[in-house]
Amino acid sequence: MFAVPLGDDGAELRPLEPWQAAEFLAHIDRSRAFIGTHIALPDHATDLASARAYLQGYADKGAADTGRLYGIWREDTLVGGVLFRTFDAARGTCEVGCWLEEAAVGRGLVTRAVTLLIDWAVDVRGMHRVEWVASAGNTASINVARRLGMVRDGVLRESYLYRGVRHDSEVWSVLADDWRAARAGR
Repeated sequence: MFAVPLGDDGAELRPLEPWQAAEFLAHIDRSRAFIGTHIALPDHATDLASARAYLQGYADKGAADTGRLYGIWREDTLVGGVLFRTFDAARGTCEVGCWLEEAAVGRGLVTRAVTLLIDWAVDVRGMHRVEWVASAGNTASINVARRLGMVRDGVLRESYLYRGVRHDSEVWSVLADDWRAARAGR
């Protein structure tokens, strides 16, 4: 297995796989309410079987080249994750996303991890467009999109049904040429 350092603070990006279901469930349980504020992930990992099924779903997506899932570890504790929610190599588009437990917020972990994902998607896989979709009320997620240099494409009004309430979704994106130019300027 590989581990990619996310800086000098001991944080690492690693694959998150079905055999890690117990660790994944413990992570979700530590911050279930916080993670579930804007995304349904905690609703999909409620016990060991459902946690394993969620991770297996992404293992299957990885095998089919339609998505991928990575965990963020800090001091050998799983504290969050990043993913390619969708990945369409033929069309050259993908969607990245994230989640983080409350204790790990404010350290730049998601921004650093997603930067690695976008670099790989653009440079290795030839993606043309990388998208980020967030609930319009999820300021932290929208701020990550801004820090990544993404452009707000628009709002999908009441497009996201979450726990019985319809929410607006903001769509952000970065194009490969813009990503490369911004990276050259860093």
